[in-house]
Amino acid sequence: MKNQISPGNTIDVTAPYAVVSGGGCQVGSMFGVAGYDAAINTTVTLDISNAVFNLAKTSAQAWTVGQLIYWDNTNKVATSAAGTGNLKIGFAQAVAANPSAIGHVRLNGAF
Repeated sequence: MKNQISPGNTIDVTAPYAVVSGGGCQVGSMFGVAGYDAAINTTVTLDISNAVFNLAKTSAQAWTVGQLIYWDNTNKVATSAAGTGNLKIGFAQAVAANPSAIGHVRLNGAF
């Protein structure tokens, strides 16, 4: 198709804060997972595909399969709390215990 710009699985953006490879990153209303370490105000490639990622989570939460997951951009963690300012990013792909530092999140790039 001659009008396709890219497959849409990744996007290059200016990092709004320092990110590490595999870390979550919110840019406006877009969320993705960093493909490599990047300093603030440098280019980083974010994976925005509908894939499952291990993401840092709010440790004191227990997640159930299929539970909606949000990004807490203040604390830079995935959370089950829909709180003010938290961006919906996908759903829990697996149970996550309380406490636990990591949760399996299936991103949904189109809310």
